[in-house]
Amino acid sequence: MRMYDLILKKKQGGELTREEIDWMIQGYTKGDIPDYQMSAMTMAICFNGMNDRETGDLTLSMRDSGDTVDLSSIDGVKVDKHSTGGVGDKTSIALLPLVSSLGVKLAKMSGRGLGHTGGTIDKLESIPGFKTEISMDAFISQVNNIGMAIMGQTADLAPADKKLYALRDVTATVDQMSLIASSIMSKKLAAGADAIVLDVKCGSGAFMKELDDAKALADAMVRIGRHAGKNCRAVITNMDEPLGRAVGNAIEVREAIDTLKGKGPEDFTKLVLTLGSRMVVCAGLAKDTAEAEEELKKAIDDGSALEQLKRFITAQGGDASCVDDPEILKTAEGVLELKAQADGYVQHIDCDEVGMCSLVLGGGREKKSDIIDPEVGIYLYKKVGDSISKDETMAVLYYNDKEKGLAALERLKAAYHTGTERISPRELIIGEVD
Repeated sequence: MRMYDLILKKKQGGELTREEIDWMIQGYTKGDIPDYQMSAMTMAICFNGMNDRETGDLTLSMRDSGDTVDLSSIDGVKVDKHSTGGVGDKTSIALLPLVSSLGVKLAKMSGRGLGHTGGTIDKLESIPGFKTEISMDAFISQVNNIGMAIMGQTADLAPADKKLYALRDVTATVDQMSLIASSIMSKKLAAGADAIVLDVKCGSGAFMKELDDAKALADAMVRIGRHAGKNCRAVITNMDEPLGRAVGNAIEVREAIDTLKGKGPEDFTKLVLTLGSRMVVCAGLAKDTAEAEEELKKAIDDGSALEQLKRFITAQGGDASCVDDPEILKTAEGVLELKAQADGYVQHIDCDEVGMCSLVLGGGREKKSDIIDPEVGIYLYKKVGDSISKDETMAVLYYNDKEKGLAALERLKAAYHTGTERISPRELIIGEVD
């Protein structure tokens, strides 16, 4: 085969075979195919697209470009969850202990964050002593023993995706649906789960700003899952304002703990129960989502979900006393309050700007070498639709560097839009693909 011929074929609207895709991806991963030819191919794909079979084959080739995780030694159905990301998204920290308390097996690999806040791994590491770098044997053993484990993603998982994404990022070829879906799903499939529940965010704080795009991505990823023989379903959820009220690292862990105590924000609790019920059904432990949700609520009410969180933290070297004493999860001592300028209502919160406030405070990374400050963060007392009175506190920022705190406060002021008319917030659960 010649890469020239494959580029020409796709440029002319042709369909690439499984063998051609596999040859191309493996050759590019090994360095046999140069960047300039692969960038020509991705641009041809942007113009002419890929059908379902091509997209599925591309994903499987990317999955097989490096290590894949064998979870066959774990008893039961292994279920994974993936979110396309957003502001205040601490879902896995509450969701996984809750779902595993019902007997679902969860072996999850997560990454570090690059952007406004840390990823799940960074947030968990704000718990004193918590370790995310564990061996594969320990990872599997822990899932068999307590039902769940979360570890950092290995460097050799779907290396083709890492290399291809870096190229797409500098050649204006990121926003093509087959390439987006295969990028996400290649890593999920390499992680070895039997079933995958996807949380596709939509709105101002999401990668997919428009509902049609979010639906298309959800549909594409579910079709890829089926192509790979996996039980896969997606929920489309609102990210027009931050999820829950906490944005940061340690502060988000606190909110996840509160949720398992039955005291979490309404929207975050609803999301956890919605995704969790789908995961329980995928594991075959409930006949439908209504039954599964009732069992999840019971696990919160009787404390079994909270006990599972403690077991999980302890198993990975963390100080589980933070569950009962959240003060162990330190927040920065510097505090700034955002006050309402007049009576009225919160009409809109620029979700991306709230995320940028966290980044300015030091809660995220602009480049991979940046060090995250786990203590800084933002707590939103007022969200869309809430009434406000003049001089009432709408949000609080926690800072360790006052200059950064003041800069973040100015951005947060601009992120809040208020007025005299009450605006109803958008529904949290927008749609579903199953």
